[in-house]
Amino acid sequence: MHLMQMEHLGIVSLGENKMAKHKLKIISYLRLSKAGKAQLGLDVQRDMVKQYTQSHQAKLLEEYIEIESGRRSDRRRPVLRQALEHCKREGAILVVAKIDRLTRNLSFLTRLLESDVRFSVCDFPELGDPAKNKLHLQLMVAFAEFEVETIRTRTRAALQAKKRKGAILGTPNPQAGAKKGGRWARQNANEFAREVGPIMDELEQYGCDTLVKIAKGLQARGIKTAREGTMWHASTVKNVKLRWQKLQKQDAKKAS
Repeated sequence: MHLMQMEHLGIVSLGENKMAKHKLKIISYLRLSKAGKAQLGLDVQRDMVKQYTQSHQAKLLEEYIEIESGRRSDRRRPVLRQALEHCKREGAILVVAKIDRLTRNLSFLTRLLESDVRFSVCDFPELGDPAKNKLHLQLMVAFAEFEVETIRTRTRAALQAKKRKGAILGTPNPQAGAKKGGRWARQNANEFAREVGPIMDELEQYGCDTLVKIAKGLQARGIKTAREGTMWHASTVKNVKLRWQKLQKQDAKKAS
């Protein structure tokens, strides 16, 4: 009964699973923040996943490797999205060495815990209670997110100090930078609409029939805005919905 509760939560504890009747299928996800010292970081993670695989007598179906910040959500981490989709297709468990290799984004972790994708963290301590496990994971990611925000604050302060001393910050070619920034902004807006649009559709199915109600529903679920804010407004919801509807039409046109 305890194993079933853990699987329902989406977390599979480290340790030999003697109750399993069938061989576990796992997908390994390894992440590095930077390319430097890549092999060392990958080897450590790979060894932890190998120990997990052996202790569970599991079958490793695929290994995914990504070099990207853990603060970003899955919409900006294409390799993670591929790994999650693979898990859905195969009914496999996503295995990561440490929780910060999966994410430092609390809202993303919350959505993943509520999704139908099971995942396991190799160094996660078994607390014996699904609710405690969920809370512990959320606290770990919350502290990691706080650490990232602290570093960002210090970095901004350091840049402002350089600017006061006369240092020139920013791109040496403003026009090229603005053009590139525009392309990035459009791409980012589309990716965000693809992530949040389906959630808005689901909220409408549950009775959120106005923009204000959808905004409150998103806030209740802990979904952050595109700028990582926590407050949703009717105008913001409207813009995302319009972009999501436009993308759906484009996808349907390409498919036809």
